[in-house]
Amino acid sequence: MSVSTLSKPPQDDQITIQNLTLDPYPIYQRLRREAPVVQVTSLGRTLLTKAEDTKYVKDNPGLFSSNDPKTPMQRAFRAHTLMRKDGAEHAREREAMAPTFSGRNIKGCWEEIYTRIAEEFVAGLPRGQTVDLFPALAGPYAAHCLKHLLGIPEASDDDMQRWSQILIDGAGNFGFADELFADCDAANDEMDALFRAAIPRHLADPNPSALSVMVNAEDPIPESQIFSNIKIAIGGGINEPRDALLTILYGLFTNPDQLAEAKSKDLWGQAFEEGVRWVAPIQASSRLVMEDTEIRGYAIPKGTTVMTIQASACRDEDIYGDDGETFNIFRPRKPHQAFGNGPHFCQGTHIARRMLANIMLPMLFDRFPNMELAKDEPVQFYGFGFRGPRNLPVTLN
Repeated sequence: MSVSTLSKPPQDDQITIQNLTLDPYPIYQRLRREAPVVQVTSLGRTLLTKAEDTKYVKDNPGLFSSNDPKTPMQRAFRAHTLMRKDGAEHAREREAMAPTFSGRNIKGCWEEIYTRIAEEFVAGLPRGQTVDLFPALAGPYAAHCLKHLLGIPEASDDDMQRWSQILIDGAGNFGFADELFADCDAANDEMDALFRAAIPRHLADPNPSALSVMVNAEDPIPESQIFSNIKIAIGGGINEPRDALLTILYGLFTNPDQLAEAKSKDLWGQAFEEGVRWVAPIQASSRLVMEDTEIRGYAIPKGTTVMTIQASACRDEDIYGDDGETFNIFRPRKPHQAFGNGPHFCQGTHIARRMLANIMLPMLFDRFPNMELAKDEPVQFYGFGFRGPRNLPVTLN
């Protein structure tokens, strides 16, 4: 397509990464209204904030490739990961882990393990006291579940959380700060050593975990890609359920009528879907434009990096009307993009839904039916590429 006769998207020199990290939603709301396709100087990317456009890009990997050479992910992970691959190459690495995430294994293996883990964590919470559920529950629960799913139970919960945050910070290091990549290098060395030490055990005793499934495959993918698959799961598999749990709880606590209905009618599935729509744990993704094209009448030349803002798409007025900015578990069910779409649709979606809606939320409110948000400490949401509460102080009644 010739784009020579089309105008370029407008340029925004005012939006900063810090703005988007601290409070992105007013910015996205304005962009949806005034400039849904916009070049943001601080990011070096063209942002897409409307749901129609973000879905179109994700659904067309031939035109919008995941292999964005400008992303810091490859440097952070020291590997060309499946997140930056398309077509058969992406499918082969994704399918290498697929048996771990099958419905059969979720129901026959992981549900029992995750329920036991949840029982231990919830039983350890101090009744009648005020605690921050980020370090006391959400973070370690996600880490503990994930290390079993991945086949590295010898990793500590603290290490899993630390590695996850380092990888997230590295993947979002759009300023290419040397110190963040130095942290990534050290974490990669630690993870590689742990994975290699665990492989003989999995070869001797195969099981449904991701590492075991991949090393025991009839035609295994290379070790470097096995390791990068596990690291991708560590990067996303902790923060997604952790941040989703905290967001859902905050949404319910700040809407007591919804919390009362959720408890009385077991509306935990609705609460889960609304929480991840309201504040998508993974907020943005990059794609490389492979041919000259256009979006909303603007020229998007080959070689452009577009950034799909699924956080904005999940609040788009075209889908959710005028109340997309609010948390409302009673809203009519409509599709959201919190877990992406197209070939890169999040592989852990069903695991996260089971962990939270089926296990943790009902269990938590069964033990603490009058649990409430503490009044003396404000809850702070944080993050651009990945977003969630950094704290959630509650009184456990």
